[in-house]
Amino acid sequence: MATHVNTVLGPLAVEDLGRTLVHEHVLIGFPGWFMDARQPPFKRSEAIKRVVDAFQELHGHGVRTVIDPCPMDLGRDVEFTAEVSQKSGINLICATGCYVEDMGIPWTMNQLPIEAVTEIFIKEIEDGVGDTGIRCGVIKIATGLDKVSDYERKVLHAAARASKATGVPLISHTEQCTCGHNQIDIALSEGLPPTGIIVGHSDGTEDIAYQMSLAERGVYVGFDRFGLSMGAVPDEIRIRNLMALANAGHRDQLMVSHDAVNCWLGAYGASDPLELNKIMPNWKMTHLFENIFPELKKAGMTDEQFNGIVTDNPRRYFEAAHKH
Repeated sequence: MATHVNTVLGPLAVEDLGRTLVHEHVLIGFPGWFMDARQPPFKRSEAIKRVVDAFQELHGHGVRTVIDPCPMDLGRDVEFTAEVSQKSGINLICATGCYVEDMGIPWTMNQLPIEAVTEIFIKEIEDGVGDTGIRCGVIKIATGLDKVSDYERKVLHAAARASKATGVPLISHTEQCTCGHNQIDIALSEGLPPTGIIVGHSDGTEDIAYQMSLAERGVYVGFDRFGLSMGAVPDEIRIRNLMALANAGHRDQLMVSHDAVNCWLGAYGASDPLELNKIMPNWKMTHLFENIFPELKKAGMTDEQFNGIVTDNPRRYFEAAHKH
């Protein structure tokens, strides 16, 4: 029986994923975005056009699938995402799951037992989000800086149980490259294989030993913030460390992306999202293909090896979770 992945437009055979970026955002809204009365009203039709244009440009680089791991508490809009997918020709995969406690909306999940949280995640995977019928294809997990809160620990256990029940893999947010091993420990304690986890944002450090230690445990290591330079390591460090992992035998465990946000609901904290684009002009979904891969080739990576990272690794990630 063929393995299928839930996309916002329905099931997709895993062999048809094609070139895949594992961590990009169609639309994001941080909790309370709608409370800032200074912001202009959200114009959905204009936003759809702008985002579709961005994904069509990405399609021109041969990308066919994108995971949008926006959790349920960061402005997730699966119908908006489905419309972008239909109009752009990009397969989009949406997420169930929750964000970091201090940047998410933890109250309800905090009140529920772990069994109920697990059931919620499974329902969004098997039945769909609300009454949309749009089923989630990944489960987002997230931890804060330096420690895992009790709330985050409960959500991680629930997510791992939902993953085990459905065959849908985990994709994570880590804060400043901390708690990656905690995430792995919790997932493995629930019986998941390490191959069903992407430890996200692991490229935000010069510490190659940390990145190597993740890879040595068998998980996928997310080099998923290329182009994000504000308060982060430069791409030169990301390239150097990615090549070091690849040359150490971990190329099959690397995942690449940008964590780019194509549409903001409201502002980004105190910042105008348009100003972010000016400050970080390479924080866009085509940066890997326009700028990073040429540098990787100079460092010795072949076309075949790069295509393996963006095509074969995502396919194996979904296959492994489904098989387990």
